[in-house]
Amino acid sequence: MMRHIICMKWGTKYEPYYVNNLYAMARRHLTGEFRFICLTDDAKGIRSEVECFPIPPVEIAPEAAGVRDRAWKKLTTFSPVLKDEYGLEGTALFLDLDVVVVGSLDDFFTQPGEFLIIKDYRRPWRVTGNSSVYRFEIGALPDVLQYFRDHEVELRERFRNEQTYLSDYLHNKGKLKYWPSEWCPSFKYHGIPLWPSNYWRRPFVPEGARIVIFHGECNPPDALAGRRNRRFRFIRPATWVAEHWHE
Repeated sequence: MMRHIICMKWGTKYEPYYVNNLYAMARRHLTGEFRFICLTDDAKGIRSEVECFPIPPVEIAPEAAGVRDRAWKKLTTFSPVLKDEYGLEGTALFLDLDVVVVGSLDDFFTQPGEFLIIKDYRRPWRVTGNSSVYRFEIGALPDVLQYFRDHEVELRERFRNEQTYLSDYLHNKGKLKYWPSEWCPSFKYHGIPLWPSNYWRRPFVPEGARIVIFHGECNPPDALAGRRNRRFRFIRPATWVAEHWHE
């Protein structure tokens, strides 16, 4: 069965080199054959090894027009369009554009489970997962998107974003599992030395990490430059990023 890595790029937040770097990291850390797919509204500048397809429509309800997107577009990875129109079939590992791959990805395709996602970092008692990295079989879970379309206004009121809905829905279906905790650490929570040593110690790659997740305060180039977008949250340059985050 073919293995796929899927990412998504829309709007202007991320430049094409985010896709290009992600492909390069996947190629260095995944053995054997795979297809790299980018669902996007603009394929310009994306390297030729990446197969680009349009993002399937979310079909936002009229009542929800103008509501902040909050990454609901990610739910279209469960659209039948991927299989029926794009001809994709097999196992898919979704990766956010702003992650840094630092170790082997092979086990992400063999870890048992119908659907796997990162466990919430700050509130481990909740079922909520972080959707920076999740795995599924293409075409196997079309009800995830269809249920959202059928109940969109209600679900937008109940859930803050797509990952809270996705986790809750698949938990209730008995299909939710999590990656081993050390595989996908947070740069913000696990890779920055505690105060005050953050003033003289550099950020580091947590032990056992395969994919380091950047969320909330900085992205890979910011971390490399020692920048954070919150006041009084000092970090030294994360020089290790340059070893991995490149074409």
